[in-house]
Amino acid sequence: MLCRLSLRWLRPLPALRLGALGPQLAPVLTGGMRRSALPVWAASSVSAVAPGGAGGWYEALATSAPVQGAEALLLCAHTATGLPWWGSILLTTMALRGAVTLPLAAYQHYILAKVENLQPEIKNIARHLNQEVAVRANQLGWSKRVARLTYLKILRRLVSELYIRDNCHPFKATVLVWIQIPMWIFMSVALRNFSTGAAHSEGFSVQEQLATGGVLWFPDLTALDSTWILPVSVGVINLLIVEMFALQKIGMSRFQTYITYFVRAVSVLMIPIAATVPSSIALYWLCSSFMGLSQNLLLRSPRFRQLCRIPLTKSDSHTPYKDLFAALHAKFSSRK
Repeated sequence: MLCRLSLRWLRPLPALRLGALGPQLAPVLTGGMRRSALPVWAASSVSAVAPGGAGGWYEALATSAPVQGAEALLLCAHTATGLPWWGSILLTTMALRGAVTLPLAAYQHYILAKVENLQPEIKNIARHLNQEVAVRANQLGWSKRVARLTYLKILRRLVSELYIRDNCHPFKATVLVWIQIPMWIFMSVALRNFSTGAAHSEGFSVQEQLATGGVLWFPDLTALDSTWILPVSVGVINLLIVEMFALQKIGMSRFQTYITYFVRAVSVLMIPIAATVPSSIALYWLCSSFMGLSQNLLLRSPRFRQLCRIPLTKSDSHTPYKDLFAALHAKFSSRK
């Protein structure tokens, strides 16, 4: 009941722009609430953008059902636990990561392990098929191009049959991405809505609560982190996750190498981006990245993989953490 009432008051006023009312009326309407040190683009109300304007797509996103659901989840967690807002954000992130992304990540590793175990059989089929196509090409006088296209067509069909047989099509391993990224976006937009002004059912603005709901060096969750500790931490943890994946891939293709460099660049770019959003969002990004790093480490554990019934592969190690530390040490020490 409380969550439904809260959402009713969280709907933004359609034409409210405090800046347009003049400096005399703005403090009255905000109840004397102090303004957070946010950029103009970050502090402007979502509802101030005309539906047909350049920000219409963002207004639709900010008022969409998934974002409202994320707002309700955050409010319910805050109300049920009685924690300050920094604790509610931390707890909600841990719950979502543990209940949603961890099972999907385990399923992703399950699919990838089965695909890896199929590689020897695929290579054997490819070798025999190449010989058979070569013989048939000599008999029928095929050109090299026709023989190559025939080989690839038959090989794709045979490999697809193997994936169907073992129920491990690689596309299933992308389910985590299709769930995790939208969830990350919805939670971020919900926290932005809270940080830029949303009324609570009891008359206290969630923005006012966030302004005093921080901890340590970021007591105001509606303001930027002037110390840059949160933004830099987000970038560093994301880079660690990227390096962990890069160290797992031995003999990467050129495309995989380009993707790795691209993700590294995005991780570095997240630092200045996280420095221009309210601390509530930066805190959520940090918690989410830290949980992602923890899950990646957990999924390296042989016991946990056995618990999740992830098949053994040739690349599995009995001492994964020792091997990871040695690989990271060798990589970074060689650059000195």
